[in-house]
Amino acid sequence: MFSKAFSNPSKSNWIVQGAGVIWFLGTFGLLMFYGVEQSIAIVDALVFALFFSLGVNMLDRVFGFYIPKGSNNWLLLGLPLLYSFIAVLGHQYLLKWVYSDKETYLIFLKSHLYLRWAILGLAEVLVALIAIVVSKLEQQGETQEREAMMNELSREAELTQLRQQLQPHFLFNSLNSISALTVSQPLKAREMVLQLSDFLRGTIRKDHQQWVSLEEELSYLKMYLDIERVRFGHRLEIEFDVTDEVKQMRLPQLLIQPLLENAIKHGLYGIIEDVKIIVQAYREQNYLMLKIENPYDPDAAAPKGTGFGLSSVGRRLFLLFGRKDLLESKTVDSVFTVSIKIPQQK
Repeated sequence: MFSKAFSNPSKSNWIVQGAGVIWFLGTFGLLMFYGVEQSIAIVDALVFALFFSLGVNMLDRVFGFYIPKGSNNWLLLGLPLLYSFIAVLGHQYLLKWVYSDKETYLIFLKSHLYLRWAILGLAEVLVALIAIVVSKLEQQGETQEREAMMNELSREAELTQLRQQLQPHFLFNSLNSISALTVSQPLKAREMVLQLSDFLRGTIRKDHQQWVSLEEELSYLKMYLDIERVRFGHRLEIEFDVTDEVKQMRLPQLLIQPLLENAIKHGLYGIIEDVKIIVQAYREQNYLMLKIENPYDPDAAAPKGTGFGLSSVGRRLFLLFGRKDLLESKTVDSVFTVSIKIPQQK
């Protein structure tokens, strides 16, 4: 019981010993009050405190690992009272043997047998109750710890799955584009293969559980945009509006890329003119604020396969921070805007 309540075993031993000392002093004081000789009172109180401490340790071991239920609830009272009665009898017979010539003390000892039993029994029942409470709290704490561990493992597994989905999603799109360019524009297809190789070399080897600086994230984005420019040529223009003070702020790796990919798809689909996409980054209190704007034709049908970018980023943010207010999207005057705010780790 006490070893569970306190992580330091030596501290729990001191508590049990302290309780024994208090029991000894209380017993000694009562015996002196009743007129028992001091030398006899010391021995009596010492033996009585020893039986009390033994009972505490026994009940600690029993109820620290076993909680009575149903028809076994009687053990909660029966075991402490039974031990207390045996302890009082043992105390009496031991002191009768030691002080067999002290008739007055022996009469006092016999007349107070049931009073001693009541006092010791009450104390041991309280000890048993405390042991039960501590054991239940310990079990509850272990259950909560297991649930928290399972939730953490589940969260990490889902984050890993999202990251594993991200690379193939982008890779398949790029390979489809390379395939389309292979016959009509083989040189561009070759250029795109080389740029795709550089991009994957820089991202796949990274530990995706680590955060990166915005400056490093932008370098990967520019490699990605070099690939997209091979696909769309002069039609695609990307403007970065990033202040120097936010370049060292940190964010989960490849968080922006699926949003930018989504903006390119929506921006270029159904629009024959050149398309300009704006990426903004600035600081707001303890948040890194990011905005991505792209032209949007609400009358055009949605491109096939879209929707992964927004949903994956929103889910990652929720798994990382437990919040659903970090990603927002809106359409104003045929301009689609996605805003995310990333709390900075302290």
